[in-house]
Amino acid sequence: MRQLKNNAGMTRRGILGSSSAVAAVTAICSSGISPQAASAAPLEMGAKLYESIGVTPAVNCRGTFTIISGSQSLPEVKKAMELASHYYVHMDELMEAVGKRLAELTRAEWGMVSNGCAAALAHATAACITGGDPEKMQRMPDLTGMKNEVIVPRYARNVYDHAVRMTGVKMVEVDTAAEFEAAVNERTAMVMIMSGPAAEKGELSIANTAKLARKHNIPLLVDAAAEEIKIPNIHLEAGAHLVAYSGGKCLRGPQAGGLLLGQKDLVQTAWVCSAPHHAFGRSMKVGKEEIMGMLAAVEMWVKRDHAAEWKEWESRLETISSAAMKVPGVTKTIHQPEDLSNHAPVLALSWDAAKLGITGTEVEELLGKGSPRILVAGSSGTRRELAAGGAVRPSTVRIMPYMMQPGDDKIAAAAIHKILANPPKIATPAIAPADATVSGTWNVELTFLSGKAKHTLTLEQNGAKLTGNHKGETIGGTVNGSVEGKQVLFRSNHKIQGTSLGYNFTGTVTGNTIKGTVALGEYGKAEFTATKA
Repeated sequence: MRQLKNNAGMTRRGILGSSSAVAAVTAICSSGISPQAASAAPLEMGAKLYESIGVTPAVNCRGTFTIISGSQSLPEVKKAMELASHYYVHMDELMEAVGKRLAELTRAEWGMVSNGCAAALAHATAACITGGDPEKMQRMPDLTGMKNEVIVPRYARNVYDHAVRMTGVKMVEVDTAAEFEAAVNERTAMVMIMSGPAAEKGELSIANTAKLARKHNIPLLVDAAAEEIKIPNIHLEAGAHLVAYSGGKCLRGPQAGGLLLGQKDLVQTAWVCSAPHHAFGRSMKVGKEEIMGMLAAVEMWVKRDHAAEWKEWESRLETISSAAMKVPGVTKTIHQPEDLSNHAPVLALSWDAAKLGITGTEVEELLGKGSPRILVAGSSGTRRELAAGGAVRPSTVRIMPYMMQPGDDKIAAAAIHKILANPPKIATPAIAPADATVSGTWNVELTFLSGKAKHTLTLEQNGAKLTGNHKGETIGGTVNGSVEGKQVLFRSNHKIQGTSLGYNFTGTVTGNTIKGTVALGEYGKAEFTATKA
């Protein structure tokens, strides 16, 4: 999923940063591969392909997340990829023909297939920096003496713009048209915007920014990864020079495929900057199979009955909600999408966890570990909230029908009803009063998978409440948490570039030492030892 926000509160970056998502990622890591995987039987070429190596497939009620392998490619895409694998072709000739056909299908000037949307962003940036000059291409990412700045509205900064930054450029953030004008100089290579609701309004909307960019003859690139492709293209019609899409999302093409559409000379330059050519983009190689699979996906996009697909999504949500609401106290809300990204309705099931005896995050975890295994689009409501007492928000589980396959709705409906109707007995633990004093400065050593880092914590304790600051090697953030008995639990968020890094500390206090683990969201876990300064 790729967008800034929708009514269901889901984003590609946000879902990985939520507490329920951390639990989900942990569940995936802990239950997706069996203990016998290391000594699994030989690969089985059949329905048990993944199980034969110890990996459990899942019913996708979450959406087009890369971490769960994106979308289910269309039958026509699979066929095109398989057929493409049987022949040798000259890659430049292939992309020339595919570029022409993509232009015909989308009404853009030209098109190319990339190794995912992030690769399209990188190749587009390289094209704007170098103009196809081989000497400049070889020097990347050393941009000394070259165009090396990309202007971006502050609202459009996001975790995916790392694909732009990796070329070596500096991101120049602006909030107003006046700031945009002041930022333009001879080093400006490109303007970048991530499409979403925020990009449709204000003085730095895509349309308004396009006018500013064209005034200075600076290319504007729009990241529209998870969006539906409208024909003619709405971003190019608004004045953008280039627009990038994911292949493994709504197009249901290859997960390792992406599209770059737009001004012909810039798209062709982006291809020269990519593999098979020997330059910065060589490592982001797209094969003939992905190229033909993407072309098949776009061919099918203009043929698919999108209205019928929407009705099917609504039908699947109705099947699931009807089953869940047979449990007294369960209600439903249907959230409609705000924009073209992940353009599908989302079901939210809600209930009082104290009455049903199970929380939203517990339902998500049980579904993720069940048989069949079901991955939902997030949850809320925790056992700790129940333990804390007071007003407790309703527990929820969200269902995205976008990538569900025929019959998945019945599987999910039965599993969700079973858990809500007969939840397992889960004791609500008592929260122990604080039995440790941790105020002060702590020197922290974090041990990652293959490296270490030195951080600093400055903690302030007021009874059981914990606040303060967490300083990493270059960035920092505020601390919020609690002390329970001899245990400390706290979280910090560190903003960096277009994203933020979350640290969830759980440790035990022994004298002037705290030891424990740090949950890093999508980056796994680290061990930590803190020593009082």
